[in-house]
Amino acid sequence: MASVSVLPSKATRVRFVGPDRTRRSVILGKISKRSATDLAGLIDRLNAANIAGTVPSDEDARRVAALPEVMHGRFAAAGLIAPRRAAKPATLGPFVADYVDRHPGKHLTVYHLRNTGGLLVEYFGAERPLRSITRGDADRFAAWLATSGRNGNRKPATVGRYLGRAKQFFHAAERDELIDAGRNPFKDQKTATKADKSRQRFITPEEARRVLAACPDAEWRLIFALARYGGLRVPSELAPLTWDDIHWPDPSAADPKDQAGWMFVRSPKTEHHEDKESRVVPLFGDLLPYLEEAYHVARPGTVAVVPRAAPRNGRKANLGTQMNRIIERAGLVPWPKTFTNLRASRATEIARDFPAHLESEWIGHDAKTAREHYLQVTGADFATAAG
Repeated sequence: MASVSVLPSKATRVRFVGPDRTRRSVILGKISKRSATDLAGLIDRLNAANIAGTVPSDEDARRVAALPEVMHGRFAAAGLIAPRRAAKPATLGPFVADYVDRHPGKHLTVYHLRNTGGLLVEYFGAERPLRSITRGDADRFAAWLATSGRNGNRKPATVGRYLGRAKQFFHAAERDELIDAGRNPFKDQKTATKADKSRQRFITPEEARRVLAACPDAEWRLIFALARYGGLRVPSELAPLTWDDIHWPDPSAADPKDQAGWMFVRSPKTEHHEDKESRVVPLFGDLLPYLEEAYHVARPGTVAVVPRAAPRNGRKANLGTQMNRIIERAGLVPWPKTFTNLRASRATEIARDFPAHLESEWIGHDAKTAREHYLQVTGADFATAAG
């Protein structure tokens, strides 16, 4: 019968008499009394099977197989079980290639993962064992990323995204037990950066009117209006939008939502999050005229609300270049992140006029994202504060 005792170091020791009548012991470490009693029972049963010359029960065999590497080694050293075979260590190149190949993400996600994996292999080498990469190695990789860009350096936000994907690779390696749990070398790396406030810009109603007046046709006016007045992502949320998704105002309807009108917006960017694949957005008063105009001039049988937003040759539509030309035609200087700042301007107005949960629901992001990347302080806010 195995005996359990606690050493001065607080580690638990289990002692037993082996098949050859010699006294043996297993140090279990600092664990709870309940866990120590449980493992002592397992040791007793394994020792009894060895004395009788039988095999352990299926349940005990499964428990042995699930033992952490260090504990398995202690059991083996005490003669209770056979040592594990030394497996060939997993190496970086094959692991990265396999992870990218079986990743279920969208084309752009897989592209970024493949790009990051290529940088990891370039720096560490394809044959580098995963277990040999340390937190110090991750620090040096981060420093290398910052200085090895196309122009000799990379922005901190870009480096953070690469490090986030590197952390993702090694998290998968942990789950596959190719490295020990808690040994992700990138776990301490800073992967998130604050939003660059210098690139944020509030597009005033007057500026919006000038751009709309410079648009060459109804479709371009609608593209601008859906971003500035509807808060839609361009082009990803414009491309799947159909006329069947537009529920026009119906003053005779019983539901106030139907009276006011709304549109069903699919969101490819957030569809991998639960309940974030779509949202319902009001037909705001300053958006509705541009929807009606585009509907009346659309060719019979047209399904897409914005045909120009449809992907071509497998690539997203590039609407930003032409929109910047339109902005210049309006006598304005194109602002950074053309469509993102239009969307952020609408988010800012909604947050000012409605409760926070409606801003998150209608714009399609959480409150934290809104604060960090969208909501802005405008000149009108100062004017209002001053009375």
